[in-house]
Amino acid sequence: MLNFPQPPKSYESVFLEETDKALPEKIDPRTRYAFFSTIAKGGKSLIKSCKDLHLSRFVCYKTLKPEFANDKIEQLRLVREARVSAMLQHPNTVPTYELGRDGRGLPYFTMKLVHGYTLREILDYRDRYDLTQLMDLILQVAYALEYAHTHGVAHRDVKPENILAGPYGEVLLLDWGLAKVWHPDGTAVEEEEPEPSIIEDISLTGQGKAQGTAHYMSPEQINLDPAIDFRTDIFSLGAVLYEILCGHPPAVGDKMHEVISSVLNDTPEMPSSRCSQRIPALLESVAMKCLQKDPYARFQSMDELLMLLQQDWRSDLVSS
Repeated sequence: MLNFPQPPKSYESVFLEETDKALPEKIDPRTRYAFFSTIAKGGKSLIKSCKDLHLSRFVCYKTLKPEFANDKIEQLRLVREARVSAMLQHPNTVPTYELGRDGRGLPYFTMKLVHGYTLREILDYRDRYDLTQLMDLILQVAYALEYAHTHGVAHRDVKPENILAGPYGEVLLLDWGLAKVWHPDGTAVEEEEPEPSIIEDISLTGQGKAQGTAHYMSPEQINLDPAIDFRTDIFSLGAVLYEILCGHPPAVGDKMHEVISSVLNDTPEMPSSRCSQRIPALLESVAMKCLQKDPYARFQSMDELLMLLQQDWRSDLVSS
C-alpha cells in the first residue's frame, strides 16, 4: 500500500471546514474579500492578494491607487482592462473572475493568483537557463499575442516584467492595462491624454523599472501615433527576444532621453556582436526584422513571426 504524505497545512490546502461551511443566506459583496496583502504597485494601480470568502480561495485583486481612485479616465481604463482580460480566454492569459465595485463604489477586478517568476527575474539569473527554455517562453507569449490580435486587441506593453513563468509550466502574458481596442468600423478611441507609462518613462532618468518599459516600446508608441496597430507588439516582442539572445536590450543609453532617442534613431547592433556566446542565425534575423523602425518592414502578423520561431533554429549558429 502506498503511503502518501500528508498535504502541508497552508492556505493552499483544501480542508472540509472550508468546502462545507455555510454560505450566507444574504450575499453581501462588500464583505466577500478579506486578508488583503499588497503584491505589487503599478504606475496608477495596486495589485493585492486576498481571500475570496465565498469560494475559500486566494485571488489577485486589482484596483487603483488612492490618488487615482476617483479619476474617471483611470476608472474607465481599469474597467476596460478587466473586460479585455476576461474576453481573451487563452492558456497564456490570466483568467479574470469578477469585476465589481467596493464599499466606496470604486471599481476593482479579481483574477487568478499565480505564483512564479517574471522573465525579468529569470534574466537576472540568465546563466541558469539555456536558450531552449527561454525560447519556449517567447513562443508562448507569441501564441498569446496571436490570439489577442486575432480578436482585435493590441497589448502595447510587452516586456520581461509582464511575462510570468508559473510553477506548473504555464507562461502568462500579464497586464493588459495599455491594451488598444477598436470600434467595429476600425476607428479607435482617442486617448484623453498621452499614455501614462510614456509620461513616467520620459520624465525619469535610467533608474528602476521605468527604464525597462522604454526599451521595449516601438517608435510609433513613443511618438503617440494614432495609427498604431498590432505591429507595435511585434517590435516589443523582438526587443525581448534580442535581450534574451545577447543579454542587452536593443536600445542604448544611461538616461531616459538617450534610450528614447536610441529607439527612434539607432539601428541596433547585431546580437552576435554584443555577446561571446554563439547565437542562432535564424533567431538573430528574426529579432532584427522585428526591430525595424518602419512597421511595414517588420513581420506583418504574429502568424508570420510564429512560422519562423517554430522552425529548428538550433542547427544554425553564428558566433561573434
